[in-house]
Formats: sequence, C-alpha cells, structure tokens
Amino acid sequence: MIDLEPTTGDPVQLRRAYGCFPSGVTAICALDGSGTPVGIAASSFTSVSVEPALVSVCVQNSSTTWPRLRGLPRLGVSVLAEEQNAAAQRLATKEGDRFAELDWVSTDDGSVLVEGAVAWLDCSIHAEVAAGDHEIVLLAIHAVRADPDRAPLVFHGSRFRQLAAV
Repeated sequence: MIDLEPTTGDPVQLRRAYGCFPSGVTAICALDGSGTPVGIAASSFTSVSVEPALVSVCVQNSSTTWPRLRGLPRLGVSVLAEEQNAAAQRLATKEGDRFAELDWVSTDDGSVLVEGAVAWLDCSIHAEVAAGDHEIVLLAIHAVRADPDRAPLVFHGSRFRQLAAV
C-alpha cells in the first residue's frame, strides 16, 4: 500500500513531488520594440500537437518579464543543450543583464535564439489559459530546426542535470 499525504497548501510539499519529474530547459526570448533582447528560462515546456504545430510553456503570474514578451509578434524557443547550464542560470536570474556573455541571434521577425541549443522554434502566441498561479501559453510554431543527436539540459530535483546513457 502507498500512503499518500493530503495536500496541505505548503508549496514545498508540491515542489518536492513536481521535482521528481525531469524536464528539459528552454529559453523563451524575443527582441522588444527597441531591439533589446528579452527572455526567460522555462522548464515547464512540452510538445502539444503536430497538426497544428503547437507547444506549451507555463509562466508564473508573478513574472515581470512575461508581460514584456507576451505582446511581441514572435518568440524564439531554444531547447538548451547539456553544456548550457550557465545560460539557463543567467536567463533565470532576476537581476542584471540576462544576455551578457550569452551567444544569440535574432530572426527577421524578432525571435531570439540561443546559439548552441539542441532545438530552436520560431513561435507566436496561439492562446493563453489561466491556471492557478501560472498561465499556460500555447505557442504556434512557424519554423523549426533540431539537432536530436545532441543531449539537452535537464532540470530535476530543483537543479540542472545531464542525461546519462544506459
């Protein structure tokens, strides 16, 4: 028998359980109206649909960066590679220049893509759904490039990790 604990409302309890599920790490980035890159790191990213081409990302309601991104016409999604721990930490920081020492390029439509990632998606917002203390954002994919032979960065147990071959 498995004895389950009733949820208590303590966020630590749920984060401990959520942290058992590994996820990839993405950078969601774009150029703002002045041509300055804006971006966040997000580990709550998943594929949704092939037809139409959709992915989702969950963004915390308290984010001060998401309001700057949500109004832009295109968003770049970069699936970070296993050696991009420093890039993920830089994009997750609350202070300073998130793009200092970060190699990136922009598309003609304003998506910002992080160099060295394992996959890149050029997207626009398809829909947003309120979900508790987050927004579920569905992104329509307009263009894609992938390098599936390289390993992604993984977030598990509240820290960045690398996959191991078995």
